[in-house]
Amino acid sequence: MGKTQLAAAYAHQALVDGVELVIWVDASETEQVIAHYARAARHVQTPGVDEPDERDGGPGSRSAEDAARLFLQWLATTSRSWLVVLDDITDPDAMQPWWPPPSASGRGRVLATTRRQDALLSGGGRAVVAIGTYSAAEADAYLRERLAAAHAAHLLDGKAAELADVLGHLPLALSHAAAYMVNEDVTCAEYLRRFTDSAARLDDLLPRHADTEGYGRQVATALLLSLDVAQVCEPVGLAVPALRLASVLDPAGHPRSLWSSGAVTHYLNSHRTASSPDIARPDVGPAEAQAALRLLHRYGLIVDDAHADYRAVRLHALTARATREYIPGDVLPRVVRTAVDALTELWEDSYPFDRTEAGVMRANVDNLAACTEDLLWEIDGHHLLRWAGHHLIDYGLATAAVPYWQRLTATSERLLGRTHPKTFSARRDLAVAYFKANRDKDAFAVLREDFAYQDQTLAASQPATPQACDRYSHPYGKTGTKEFIALLEDTLAFRERLLGSDDPTTLACQANLAIAHWQTGEFGKATRLLKRAVTGRERVLGACHPDTVAASDRLQRWRDERRKRWRRHHRSAGIP
Repeated sequence: MGKTQLAAAYAHQALVDGVELVIWVDASETEQVIAHYARAARHVQTPGVDEPDERDGGPGSRSAEDAARLFLQWLATTSRSWLVVLDDITDPDAMQPWWPPPSASGRGRVLATTRRQDALLSGGGRAVVAIGTYSAAEADAYLRERLAAAHAAHLLDGKAAELADVLGHLPLALSHAAAYMVNEDVTCAEYLRRFTDSAARLDDLLPRHADTEGYGRQVATALLLSLDVAQVCEPVGLAVPALRLASVLDPAGHPRSLWSSGAVTHYLNSHRTASSPDIARPDVGPAEAQAALRLLHRYGLIVDDAHADYRAVRLHALTARATREYIPGDVLPRVVRTAVDALTELWEDSYPFDRTEAGVMRANVDNLAACTEDLLWEIDGHHLLRWAGHHLIDYGLATAAVPYWQRLTATSERLLGRTHPKTFSARRDLAVAYFKANRDKDAFAVLREDFAYQDQTLAASQPATPQACDRYSHPYGKTGTKEFIALLEDTLAFRERLLGSDDPTTLACQANLAIAHWQTGEFGKATRLLKRAVTGRERVLGACHPDTVAASDRLQRWRDERRKRWRRHHRSAGIP
């Protein structure tokens, strides 16, 4: 966030203002803090620092810890003005004994920087000042000034604001990106294209040699520096799998309730890293999953804000990207599968949504699809994409629904094939989106294009003779029947949505689906479905209509056949 840069500016200003002693301490390790204090004690000639330690008896043999304690005592009692900067505290507990005391003269100040968010940091009279990212205006100003100073103002273009947004207005990332653009002579638009390429690595796009602002670390390393420490804290072994799961969801946030789902707790159980093979730990439940969130929050890797409602759990987009890059290839499908199952549970439990919640759910599905690409289809998780698309239509967002379904149908055709039932279903939803957007000609064009393909698919799946429809053993195999049923189910759903449940073509499709179920041996389902079709035809067409009579006769034959089969079964079993 640039907290070290701000602290450095504050320290320089203190020198300008005449503060007599300014000490900069790298506080990432306690040993370094002690060493800095010991050197400072000798530099200011703290009384007693060069006297022999009575325990050892030798001249100048006082330990670094003793010298550091003497220095802290000196800070408390001196009348001189001083500023101690503790940069990048990683362990607030370990720092407690080494925190400078209040100045008796009131002329001493302590400034500390950290990514941690522990409650301990706000105790002892300390005030916490949150450092956010740049605002959009600040990010734009930084890019303009930085590129102009490098005589590279020509690299600015209309994509500058979008680039800053993708980088989350993070000062560290903008610094590296600007240097990369200068070094490679690429515009904002070209850098944005390279950055959004999922095959590119952060360490290449934000490299160490682009560290013109003196941050001193690669971005991925800086963002994930605390993860190893968090992994060994309670709840032990859950920080890494939890952050991996959060990294494939929307950085702008998802509901806390997702972490109580069975999919998430099962995943955390399966991927927990044991601190010791000899220590048995209880199964992870919702409480442990929430504890893992709080742990990541304390280490500044995510934000867990209960007051943010549907976007309670958030993380920076670069943290998410860096985490995904370090997920092993054999683990990623399990992470994505968990995200799919958890969102599915959340969707089913929470439906119907209000507009805000629906928007959050769609954003999480969109992000999951964007960062996993074809993998979402490979693990059969693309039903989420259809749900999200249906909600765009249901909420009257036809302008957004049309391009959404255009992309979805193109992907389905590429991965599943033009004649796959799910492709037909996606194309019918595209037609619905066209209808909702008052683009009737485009809708009918989509449906007309599918007629030839559907005829071929249905012809390949249908029995050779009409009489074969009533035979339990059918000539074209189970695989063809399953595809046939899937196609009919999608067609029925489409007709019910577009034409209504009482339309004659909807009732005809219902009867055909009943026949298909009868062929697979699902006699109960087939009978119930055909009974609905008969009732619907009686209501719409009348009891004497030929279609009603034909469906009614078939239903009676099926009932007679089921009774005969039941009697044969009981006779063969010797049941009176």
